[in-house]
Amino acid sequence: MAEIAKEYRTVTEIVGPLMIVEGVKGITYGELADVKLSNGSVRRGRVLEVSGDRAVIQVFEGTSGLSPQDVKVRFLARGMELAVSMDMLGRVFDGFGRPIDDGPAIIPEKYLNVNGSPINPFARDYPNEFIQTGISTIDLLNTLVRGQKLPLFSGAGLPHSRLAVQIARQAKVLKTGEKFAVVFAAMGITFEEAEFFIDDFRKTGAIERSVVFVNLADDPPIERIALPRMALTTAEYLAFEKDMHVLVIMTDITNYCEALREISAARREVPGRRGYPGYLYTDLSTIYERAGRIKGKKGSITQIPVLTMPEDDKTHPIPDLTGYITEGQIIINRALHTKGIYPPVDVLPSLSRLKDKGIGEGKTREDHADLMNQLYSAYARGKNAKELAVVLGESALSETDILFVKFADEFEDKFVRQGENENRSIEESMRIGWELLSMLPRGELKRIREKFLDKYLPK
Repeated sequence: MAEIAKEYRTVTEIVGPLMIVEGVKGITYGELADVKLSNGSVRRGRVLEVSGDRAVIQVFEGTSGLSPQDVKVRFLARGMELAVSMDMLGRVFDGFGRPIDDGPAIIPEKYLNVNGSPINPFARDYPNEFIQTGISTIDLLNTLVRGQKLPLFSGAGLPHSRLAVQIARQAKVLKTGEKFAVVFAAMGITFEEAEFFIDDFRKTGAIERSVVFVNLADDPPIERIALPRMALTTAEYLAFEKDMHVLVIMTDITNYCEALREISAARREVPGRRGYPGYLYTDLSTIYERAGRIKGKKGSITQIPVLTMPEDDKTHPIPDLTGYITEGQIIINRALHTKGIYPPVDVLPSLSRLKDKGIGEGKTREDHADLMNQLYSAYARGKNAKELAVVLGESALSETDILFVKFADEFEDKFVRQGENENRSIEESMRIGWELLSMLPRGELKRIREKFLDKYLPK
């Protein structure tokens, strides 16, 4: 143990938030270190890389004011841990898990490594329970299922924060009616956004079942990298040790990836696409794959990561790689937002790959799949007819096409549009869907079985 507690004065280089220490022995990746300054103060760091007798340390509070000859480094022989307890519900923490809401310190029930333990794929249970978010475009057309990871793809200036908060407030497992415990992880956001999230949670009472982690835009980027792991460690504790359904909402993943790029540049790594590190896919997967259900455990973790696409570009590395790892995406559309529609969810490119597992008789309603397919089809046809009218003029449209154009407008106005505090049940969403379909000739509703048309189509 004396070897572990040894202090090193062999710092050879300081680059950005990184420090290189030479002549080290017995050091492991991810190990914590204390960096002592000449004035007696201590900064905390973490080993990012070990090569022979050389270690690269990431200093959490940054390295400003440090010079190699003035610091001593002591390695702590343990990884980054989070003190967890049921008292975390209703509290606000920073990216390192320290309370920032003027409340008392957390008395820990245990300490958990923030990197978590990989879930054995064989132990995973298949997500198949419908989650009602109260938002029609998600519940009816892009259904969220318990244990799924379903990201929101947005753009700068779009109301993804309002939508994320609405989902956090309203989400519940329909079969049991149980509400979710919410772990809300905000990375690199402005002070105004942080106030909006915390105020909304407090005002609506949602804070009582929430654990909020906040990292502001002017906080260290290293804290931004630690924050999602802190949040997911909390979620794993609540889900798999306390049998709770946990909804993890992470915003904004783009800020997390920017911090990763900054650290990678400081380490002088060979950049990949658009300057992001080549291991961006692997790194994101260590976050997203911590969602799911485990056989024999009652609890579950469902993830909704929010990411803003730079220049609204779906092919940008962050949304592109996210799409490969997660089970679909909800796309927020700028054109709908410009029309004043909230939430501006573009249902045509949006997708939930697990929706078929969470809908149907015994879960939502027998006609759910047919209704969903018909609404998609009719809306797509209406949009196509609109584009045709722009090129050839309305006179080129048939009477049926004109009906589909009207349907598309009504669909956006009555189905997509809903209030920020409007919590629609799945039955209400279906009722609106059937009402809209009654605008079209029955012969055009080819995706719905006759028995459902007889039973549900308004006369």
